Amino acid sequence: MALNSRRTRQLMETATPLLLQGEQVEFLSLAGVGTVSARKQALTAVAVGVLSAGTVMATVTPRPLYIAMTDQRLLFFDGNRGGRPGKLLLNLPRPYVSAGGSKKAFLGLQYVTHLSVEGQEGALKVTFPVQHRGDGPRFVAGLRVTR
Repeated sequence: MALNSRRTRQLMETATPLLLQGEQVEFLSLAGVGTVSARKQALTAVAVGVLSAGTVMATVTPRPLYIAMTDQRLLFFDGNRGGRPGKLLLNLPRPYVSAGGSKKAFLGLQYVTHLSVEGQEGALKVTFPVQHRGDGPRFVAGLRVTR
């Protein structure tokens, strides 16, 4: 399921002033970007479990970011926990970005890919949650794919 019309409009309003002359938006979505260490997940679960006497369970997830893929760049905006798109956090030139390690994850409910930027070490994990998992393959199809 793609973004609803209100979020799409808000993301376009946020991205449009940043577009270069002739640049066109090709794809919009919301995804979790980054990773959360197992240590942080365990500490959070233990702390919440102790404070709630075991009645509440908590998980930690990657930061949600809105993605606007143009014909020239990838723009990542603050996701405000699924609310109105916020400020621009990351701007990557599309010709230098490739996707690899793409797969369904967590019982097929999520779609995960890793973005690599030419000349940079490491990869940026992008996780499309259940409501946007169909956007994952469309996102990867717009990028160079590495193995």
